[in-house]
Amino acid sequence: MNELVSRVAENVGIAPDVAEKAMGMMLGFLQREADDGAVARMIEAIPGATELVAQFNGEGSGGGGLLGSLMSSFGGGVMALGQQLMSQGLGMGEITALARETIAIAREHAGDEIVDTVVASVPGLSQFV
Repeated sequence: MNELVSRVAENVGIAPDVAEKAMGMMLGFLQREADDGAVARMIEAIPGATELVAQFNGEGSGGGGLLGSLMSSFGGGVMALGQQLMSQGLGMGEITALARETIAIAREHAGDEIVDTVVASVPGLSQFV
């Protein structure tokens, strides 16, 4: 996973520790919101992704503590994830670049069909990737 985190950090222009946490948050969001079967296969295919989700998002948690729970309760979705990532100091350009880079890595490891199913199953996600 270190190689993938370094790649994301470099391509997005953020610190490696921020990239690692943001990827974990993003993958955790997909785990909660996307088609269960496809997202499970996608996360399993990316080396270290399961551990990253567990470390930065908690299995099945709302992520982001109280704010994440509140945002999820009020229609959150992609917007809630954006708020969580902004709270980590990322701007919209960085969030979009992070999403694109994470999806590109997922495509390399899990394939287009699985990733397309994941993206299509999350309302609003396709406009960012």
